[in-house]
Amino acid sequence: MNAILAMPLEVRLAALALAGAWLGSLVNWAVYTLAWHPRLISPLGPAPPEAPPRRPLDRIPLAGWWGLRREAAIHGRGFWIRPLGVEAAAAVGLPMLYWWEVHQAALLPPELPPPAGPAWGMLHAQFLAHALLIALMLAASLIDVDEKTIPDSITVPGTWLGLGLAAVMPRSLLPDLVPDLLVPPRQPIPDGLWRILDAPGVRWPFLDLTAPNPWPAWLDGRPNLLPLILALACWWAWCAALLPRPWRARRGWWRALQLLVARLARERITYHIAVMGLIGSAAMAGVWAAGGDGWRGLLTALVGMAGGGGIVWIVRVIATAVLRREAMGFGDVTLMAMIGTFIGWQGCLMVFFLAPLAGLVVGVAQVIVLRDSEIPYGPFLCLATVVLILAWAPVWASAWGVFALGWLIPVIVAFCMVLMAVLLGLWMLLRRAFSRA
Repeated sequence: MNAILAMPLEVRLAALALAGAWLGSLVNWAVYTLAWHPRLISPLGPAPPEAPPRRPLDRIPLAGWWGLRREAAIHGRGFWIRPLGVEAAAAVGLPMLYWWEVHQAALLPPELPPPAGPAWGMLHAQFLAHALLIALMLAASLIDVDEKTIPDSITVPGTWLGLGLAAVMPRSLLPDLVPDLLVPPRQPIPDGLWRILDAPGVRWPFLDLTAPNPWPAWLDGRPNLLPLILALACWWAWCAALLPRPWRARRGWWRALQLLVARLARERITYHIAVMGLIGSAAMAGVWAAGGDGWRGLLTALVGMAGGGGIVWIVRVIATAVLRREAMGFGDVTLMAMIGTFIGWQGCLMVFFLAPLAGLVVGVAQVIVLRDSEIPYGPFLCLATVVLILAWAPVWASAWGVFALGWLIPVIVAFCMVLMAVLLGLWMLLRRAFSRA
């Protein structure tokens, strides 16, 4: 860490610009390779059969797309403009994100003293996690725009990555640094705050499962069994959600269950997911036995995964039942589960209420201009997540009092779900009334 900080800021930003361009090229590769209908467009992959072989210069970010204009007859006029823009945006965005999160420490409250030694590691860990999350969300959003699907090949590895970072680098989670929670109210913040937080036995205030309330002792690792059961329940619920779930109830529930079990037994993916579940369970047991901040981070990420995916799944079920058509794809569920491993269940709730604001504006414009009511919701979830991360300090300073209500939060969320069902029902009645008029 000291070697990185010893380099001039300009050198770090220039290196990150180059890294951002390469990261953008990986995003483009994922968009064209991991989609439901893969296309041989990315210069990191093979050339189409009707095109000449790729040249070494084609694989250089930014410049390569200018040379690939020669394939316009195959892919369409101007096909190279968007991927070139993606790499340019990544080359500019990665150093800007570093400047904002690390150099400006903008995710921390401005009232806190300047970062000291321990805080620099936290800021770099958060920057790394957020850079990877934004790259994953960008690839998922572009595929969603192209095909209105979000592939598991992005969200599943992204979920593994989020869980791993939370266990190995728990300080990569969003900070829970509200001055009034760290020191008695109306008293000056100590200059040695960062040394205090790095003292042995002191829990770092990252956004854990119970934040902003204190972490209870019964959620610690070994020998407490209840938190391990909670972690495994979240993990296996996610694994089960990835299984194929054909449900044909026309001949009765028992017959539908028989067909479901037979389908799961035939599918190879069932056994792959079972192996993944067992390996993950063993890894979680190891982190639980070790305890400490690693266990606190992993349990937080697992509940964030289950909470983020669960709330979108519930909305999907309610909206589909009321509207009598699929309202949201299951890719939105797995996408939000991936996001939850990085930002926790508290962040997922805020994202869920922020995303419709952007979706409403864009959706209305799309209906009016393009006469298309099929709106991919994944990009709005991703956009709301980026806004939440960048504006975390003022958002959390305003919202932590609400989350301090603790177990009343699920009651409030349940009430919002019921209210949503009522509003959707009223919308359907009004739509039918106007259509008959």
